Amino acid sequence: MQLPEAFLSRMQALIGDDLAAYQAAMETQPRRALRVNTLKISPAELLVKIPSLEKTGLCAEGFLVPEDFSPGRDVYHAAGLYYMQEASAQYPASLAAGLSKGDFPVVLDLCAAPGGKSTQLAAQMGNRGLLIANEPVWNRCGILADNFERLGVTNGLVTCMMPQDLCPLLSGLCDLILVDAPCSGEGMFRKEPEAIQAWSPAHVEACAQRQANILDSAVEALRPGGRLIYSTCTFSREENEGVVETFLKKHPDFSLLSMDRFYPHTCPGEGQFAALLLRDGDATAAYEQLLPTKGNRIPEWEQFQKESLALPLDRPAQLLKDGRIVLPPAQVPRLLSSMRIRIAGIPAGELRPGRFQPGHGLSHALKAEAFFNRLEVSYPEAVRFLSGETLSLSAASSGWTAVTFERHVLGLGKAVGNTLKNHYPKGLRLR
Repeated sequence: MQLPEAFLSRMQALIGDDLAAYQAAMETQPRRALRVNTLKISPAELLVKIPSLEKTGLCAEGFLVPEDFSPGRDVYHAAGLYYMQEASAQYPASLAAGLSKGDFPVVLDLCAAPGGKSTQLAAQMGNRGLLIANEPVWNRCGILADNFERLGVTNGLVTCMMPQDLCPLLSGLCDLILVDAPCSGEGMFRKEPEAIQAWSPAHVEACAQRQANILDSAVEALRPGGRLIYSTCTFSREENEGVVETFLKKHPDFSLLSMDRFYPHTCPGEGQFAALLLRDGDATAAYEQLLPTKGNRIPEWEQFQKESLALPLDRPAQLLKDGRIVLPPAQVPRLLSSMRIRIAGIPAGELRPGRFQPGHGLSHALKAEAFFNRLEVSYPEAVRFLSGETLSLSAASSGWTAVTFERHVLGLGKAVGNTLKNHYPKGLRLR
C-alpha cells in the first residue's frame, strides 16, 4: 500500500518504533465484524446460531466474521439480529453503557448516518426514552432510517439538520451526546484506499476546525452533569487530542474521563479515537422541554390493531399529510415543529382508501407474539419469502400474518385461503 510520505512522517512522530508494525498491518486483509443487536437477541444466543464468530475483545456485542460471510443473503441479517460494523468503530458508543440515569433518558447522536453507533445506543437504552439521531445530508438520512427499521429501533427521532441549527432547539435537554465527527479518515486507509487520495495536511487542519465547531454546538444541547463522547476514525493529533484540549480550554465546565486510541496493529479493527467527557453540574435534565406525544383518531389503524395484533400498542398514532402513519416516542422536544424530521418512532404503515396498509417497520418493531397470525417457516421457506415468493399454507386462513424464522419476524404477508401473499419490500428482496 502506497501511503503519502508526509503521512508516514506524521505517523513516525506519533507512534515511533511502532511504525513498522503499523505498516505491516496495513499489508494484511482487514477483518470484517458485526455487532449483535441486543434489542432482538443476546450475544450468546447469536453465537449458537452462528458458531463461526470470534469475539473482538473491544465490545461485548462485537464479533469478527469468517472471510466467506455474506450478510446480504443471511436470514438472521434480514431479521435484524445483527449489524455489520467495523470492530473498533463499536467502541465509542460502548462508552455510553449505563450513563443515562433518568427515567426518560434523552440521547443525541449528532453525526449519525449510516446508523451503526445510533442503533448501538438504542440497544443500550433498551428502546427507552428518546434517541435523536441527526444526519445533515438528507439522502444519508434514508440509510439511517432503514437501519433503524431493520433493527427494531422504536425510540428514535431521525433529524436532518446542521449541528449549529439543531442543538439550540435542544437547549440543555440531552443526558448524553455522541459526536462521531467527520474526519480525514486516516484510520480507514486499509479498508477504504480511496481515502488516501483525499488526504493532505491541509485537509487534516480543515477537519480539525470543523470538529471543533461541531463540539461547540453540542455544548448547547447537553445538560449540566451530562456526558459527551467524541470520536473519529483518524490518527492525527490535530483531530483527536488537539480538538479535545482546545475544547476543554474553551469550556472549563467539562472534564476528561477517558481517552483511547486504536490502530490496525493493536486491535482486530481499523483506526479509532474516542474520548469521554463530563459536564459539571446537577444531573437533572431539563425535561420541561419535552412534551407528551399527541395522537390522532385513525379508525383504519384501530381496526387493524383489533384484527391483527394480539398485544395492542399503547402508543399514540399520528397521520401525516402524505398518508403515512407513525407511532412517535412517548415524549418529543417542545420545539419539534422547528426541526426537519425524516422519521419519528415506528413507521407503522400508510392509509389506503378505506383501510390501513402495515409497513415493514411495524413488523420489525414488534415481536412475533404481538401478532394473532404467525407463520413459522423453515430455512428454505425463509429464503423464498425474502426473495418475494408466495408461500403455501397448510390450512386456509385470512388476514395479515407475521412470517417468522426461529421465532424472529422477517416481515409480513397476507393470508388468502391457502396462500400467503408476499408483502416483503421489493427493494430488500434477495436476488
